[in-house]
Parts: sequence; structure tokens; C-alpha cells
Amino acid sequence: MSASGVSAAAIAARLSAAGLPTRVEEHTRFTTVEAEVPETLSAESWREVLDIVAEADRFGLLATSLNGRTLWAVVRKTVPTTGDVGGPDYQR
Repeated sequence: MSASGVSAAAIAARLSAAGLPTRVEEHTRFTTVEAEVPETLSAESWREVLDIVAEADRFGLLATSLNGRTLWAVVRKTVPTTGDVGGPDYQR
């Protein structure tokens, strides 16, 4: 598992421990965590959840009348620091 995968798994585990069902997906450049947020989440629980997702590179909340509320977090994969990072035409 990539370093971003490990970080995302830790975020997902903490969200699950806070009572939110989560999903983790690996992508080419990042790993995502999504959690369904119940309507009845208390203010104290919101603070805890926000502290958890603050460890991600980006996070947000998608709220719709059809699908409820989904909290999402993105952990970027690191870019290699050596080698041909920019491609053959890259100038330093």
C-alpha cells in the first residue's frame, strides 16, 4: 500500500471509530476517503470529524437532497524527487 494509502486508511479508521461508514479508493495520483454523515451528528462529533479530515491534503462535504451528506478527503501521492520527473523536455 502506498504512503497515501496508509494515511487514507488511518483517516478512514478514525472516521469509522467516530461512527461514520467509510470507503477508501486508490487512484493514480491520490487516495480518497468518503464517509456518509448522518443528519443527527452532534456539534462535538463534527469537531472530531473535522480534526480527522484536516490530516488530508484536501477535504469537503457534498450535500444533496437526494443522497444526503458525504464527507470526502483526498491524500495526494508523493512525486518522486529523483530521476526524470519532468520528462525529457523538462528544464531545471
